Amino acid sequence: MLVKAETILRESHGDLLVSRYRLKQAEGIALVRANREDGRQPLVFASRPFILCGLPIRCGLPIRRPPADQLLFERRNGNFLLQITGHPQFGLPFGQDRLVLIFLATLAVRQKSQSVRFRSAAEMLDTFGMAKGGKEYRRIVAAFERIFGATMFFSTETTRSTATVIHRSRFNFLKEAEIWYSRSGDPPTGQNTITLSDEFYAEIFSHPIPADLEAIKVLAAAPALLDLFMWLSYRCFVAKGPESIPLFGPFGLTQQLGCVEYYRPSRFRAMFEQWL
Repeated sequence: MLVKAETILRESHGDLLVSRYRLKQAEGIALVRANREDGRQPLVFASRPFILCGLPIRCGLPIRRPPADQLLFERRNGNFLLQITGHPQFGLPFGQDRLVLIFLATLAVRQKSQSVRFRSAAEMLDTFGMAKGGKEYRRIVAAFERIFGATMFFSTETTRSTATVIHRSRFNFLKEAEIWYSRSGDPPTGQNTITLSDEFYAEIFSHPIPADLEAIKVLAAAPALLDLFMWLSYRCFVAKGPESIPLFGPFGLTQQLGCVEYYRPSRFRAMFEQWL
């Protein structure tokens, strides 16, 4: 009776075996640290609203879309309020859809244009080190549809010595999109052109938030971890000294991340320790 070598290794040296996913993760982490030590981090850019308040995530679970009847998502971070209304046909943006927004914001900053162009969906998959195939291409097209159909409401309040200033805006992310998609799963040959809305482009142009591309690659498949990393990076950058941020309450971290579970303190704390 033949016994597979893998079975023997697992029985005798199971603690030494590492999955391909974990090995890729470890290599990515090593690359992030080496780049930081050498001062040559590759950067991408994100928009401020989605650093301060994340998109929907099913925390601790496989990436899963919100229920079909849930078309409104809200998050608050201090004086910032973010509301996203999904399209009845496409639903709310969620999960890895945040990578599309990072990709578009990065192209807008690099190309210095409200209309951004890229060759194919493969370019985005390459950027974030993701697998390629018909399933992945279809997932990207669906993400673009959700983002194109969504409307964002963003509100801020600033208290001054004599009055409180309230700024509110409601806008779509994209004004126009021409996306080539091959039903066979092969990369299409046409050039993709996305025109950002005036308001979304103005937000990106005024407040481009840099982030470490290699770190995002490591966390691309874990939206909750990615949100926490982006949020921590931004808060460390803007902090003028030590800060204390509560986990719970109206201004707590649970109200800022896109997580829609774990409102019970003990469960969120346990998950938060794993993320860190």
